[in-house]
Amino acid sequence: MDKAAHLQEEIINAYNEYEFHVVVHKLMNFCTTELGGFYLDIIKDRQYTAKADSNARRSCQTAMYLIAEAMTAWMAPILSFTAQEIWQALPTPATGERDEFVFTGVWFDGLVTMPADTALGNDYWSELLLVRTEVNRALELARKEKTVGKALEAQVTLYTTVNFAEKLTQLGEELRFVLITSKAGVEVVTDEGQVPADAESTDIDGLWLSVSAATGQKCERCWHVTEDVGSHETHPDLCGRCITNVDGEGEQRKYA
Repeated sequence: MDKAAHLQEEIINAYNEYEFHVVVHKLMNFCTTELGGFYLDIIKDRQYTAKADSNARRSCQTAMYLIAEAMTAWMAPILSFTAQEIWQALPTPATGERDEFVFTGVWFDGLVTMPADTALGNDYWSELLLVRTEVNRALELARKEKTVGKALEAQVTLYTTVNFAEKLTQLGEELRFVLITSKAGVEVVTDEGQVPADAESTDIDGLWLSVSAATGQKCERCWHVTEDVGSHETHPDLCGRCITNVDGEGEQRKYA
């Protein structure tokens, strides 16, 4: 939401200067990198596996709806037919009112920005995106070497310095959802000599990665490989997290 809010300001300024090529570039970059390559990829797990009416699932649906409202207006001057088709398919807003045409409205004002003192702000997620890129490279190498198949069959260990480890561990157990692996751990090292021989170096100073096959069984619902699959008589093919989402109060998510 914060990224979209700042992007809208940039797009409006570009339109005011008739710099349509800037709008195209920023719009494509947001869709491919920020959304397709990161946010939408990560929230698929919440969409498919979290409890239907949970805050974890509904919050990202809300974000997607508001971004879609704003994005339709962004593209209207340069992708007119596409924008109008999207506009007609969007759900009616809570006010119950919607212009018949996207072209007769104004810029969407429902986007919000994060407070300046937010612990996990834009800089944090930008840095984490770089880590995820390195993990994806390591996973691709592991697939070529037949160590793992899909990403959810893997567990990754990140070896890093104290300061960087503190950043990564802020996500707690949810780090694995950001990296889209079944398990993700962080190990602190004070120098390169402490890094295991099987760990790969990365383009990030002070970060090494180790990828191996996750231990346990595959959950038939979320596809994560965990060691608690089969521990429940009523749902022998589900992991504990999915059982909570199916029969319990639903898992709690804070970040991803």
